[in-house]
Amino acid sequence: MSKHRVSRRQFLNYTLTGVGGFMAAGMLMPMVRFALDPVLAADAGGDFIPTKQKIADLTTEPVRVDFTFKQKDAWYESEVTNTAWVYKNDKGEIVALSPVCKHLGCTVDWNADKANPNQFFCPCHMGRYEKDGTNIPGTPPMAPLDVYPYKEKDGYLHLGKAKPRA
Repeated sequence: MSKHRVSRRQFLNYTLTGVGGFMAAGMLMPMVRFALDPVLAADAGGDFIPTKQKIADLTTEPVRVDFTFKQKDAWYESEVTNTAWVYKNDKGEIVALSPVCKHLGCTVDWNADKANPNQFFCPCHMGRYEKDGTNIPGTPPMAPLDVYPYKEKDGYLHLGKAKPRA
């Protein structure tokens, strides 16, 4: 047996502190779970968003494809509409470009500048991009347009989250 004896007062102090800690944890855990559960919940929707664009209808001319998805920020759920410029290149591969200019975030449009046909044009600061999304030297954008990963499902185009080019 130990020579150090615990007094009655110390024993009650340890016991009440332990019981009080368990009670506090029992009350706080449901509150913490309630606060964190929406943030940690897994999304069953997947990474690719379906569009109304049929793969068979794509040509070498870029077309604007709008797609809508539900975005959940903790407890708030909203419907977001994004846009992509989609076409088939000379090799027959699908190219899906983000319309967001890399200079200041304005929206680029295809073939909108009559002086420079067959290019993406940003009207905010006269920024221009080639058809493949690379920025034209001497214009404000310092980087190419972001690219959407894509996949085909049931003949329709599905787009992922836009990524910068390497």
